Amino acid sequence: MDIEEIKERAEGAILLDGLDNAIVGIAEEFGNGYRIVYSKSKIYEILMSRDNMTEEDAIEFYDYNILGLYASPQNAIFLEDTF
Repeated sequence: MDIEEIKERAEGAILLDGLDNAIVGIAEEFGNGYRIVYSKSKIYEILMSRDNMTEEDAIEFYDYNILGLYASPQNAIFLEDTF
């Protein structure tokens, strides 16, 4: 499934600007429909390469500005893939 198909299928889900390459799929939650799933490690990579952040800065930015964002019941889901 490509990004456009994911966006179409997860209509109404929260999309994060500039982070399409971090999308790894969609999840369905009973009563709330589909939600877009993002890879935390890919978000970090994007922030470090695109915005010239250090790893520490990328993690801090993610924690405060991305994870802390609540926009709707169809808020994004973040896959913990950094072990």
